[in-house]
Amino acid sequence: MLKHGMRALFACALIACATGAVMPGGAAGASAAAKGSPAGGSTRTRAPSMRQFTGWVTAFDKTTLTVEKRGKQPRTMVFARDSEMRTTGDIETDARVTVYYHDDGGQLTAHRVVVKSATGRAAGSRARPATSGTSATRGGR
Repeated sequence: MLKHGMRALFACALIACATGAVMPGGAAGASAAAKGSPAGGSTRTRAPSMRQFTGWVTAFDKTTLTVEKRGKQPRTMVFARDSEMRTTGDIETDARVTVYYHDDGGQLTAHRVVVKSATGRAAGSRARPATSGTSATRGGR
């Protein structure tokens, strides 16, 4: 029984080695080709991927923008403003915004800021008046 297990292990190892030897560039070339990067080994830098962060503006000036995500696990992020940063709406304190940014070696740089309208879910819940215990819509006549 033990010999049969060793034979199976040896056969799997042999197949793995043969497959790696047949592929151009070996197994490393196959994984690089699968990721879409060139197998030739040239190092090409990719454009930094844009990320987004939605929260409330706590502070801003000409060079930075501070946004806080509220809730059970609050988080505050400080963004440097890009020289060509685009904004949709007026940035002001306590405005709800989505910041599109990328990480430049630890420096978070905002490229686009979208200010959410005040008629959203949170603003609508604050604008509702308090109601009494009985309501005409609930059948309380």
